[in-house]
Parts: sequence; structure tokens; C-alpha cells
Amino acid sequence: MNEFHSKKMRGKQKRHKRAQLRIRRKVQGTTERPRLCVYKSLRFIYAQVIDDSTGRTLVQANSKEADVLSGLESSAGGCEAAKAVGALVAERAKEKGVEQVVFDRGGFLYHGKVKCLAEAAREKGLVF
Repeated sequence: MNEFHSKKMRGKQKRHKRAQLRIRRKVQGTTERPRLCVYKSLRFIYAQVIDDSTGRTLVQANSKEADVLSGLESSAGGCEAAKAVGALVAERAKEKGVEQVVFDRGGFLYHGKVKCLAEAAREKGLVF
């Protein structure tokens, strides 16, 4: 990889980190309304419900899990996987008694996989 590409990637990473911190300043999870945090890599998508007042993760789900992978026809990084993860994290949150959350898109655009995950969580009963 030449110097131009590495500088370009560092710029993208900085931009993403700034967006993530900007969102985190505004979005805080409480005991009554924890934060639904989304992270996506090129291969997988992850979701956590976090209580920021105690610093604890209440529930989590990701597209690496056997529950999610067994129902997929395509890869673990697509929109279909994001829908499965959103539904799974919503079910687990409801089991723990969490009805309302604050959505944290983690610096990613609300588009594609992030949007699919959010819509699936809403369909399963999470309110945000």
C-alpha cells in the first residue's frame, strides 16, 4: 500500500472517531433507558444494550453466534444478518425487562445494515 492510501485511511478513521464521539456526547444510557450501541465490521455486526450509569452491558448479540448464523442464507455481514441480530438483541432485552432504549449508531450512517438492525429491533418491541 502506498503512502497516499494509508493517509486516506487514517483520515477516514479520524472522521469516523469524531462522529462517534460527537454522538456519544449527546446519547447517554440510563438505568431506565439504556443505550443500544451498534458496531459493524466488514464481516460481522454487533449490538449491545449498555447501562452507562453503572458501565455494564445488559445484553448483546452479534452475527457470529450460532443462533444467527443458522438462519442465514447469505453472509454474516449482510442486511439479513443485521435484521437477525436486531431481533435477537430486542428479544434478549425484553427478557431482562428493558422496553425503551436510546439508539447509538456508533458513528456509522443510519443506512443499510445499521438501519436494518434498528428496524428489526423496533419490530420486536424495543422503543426508541
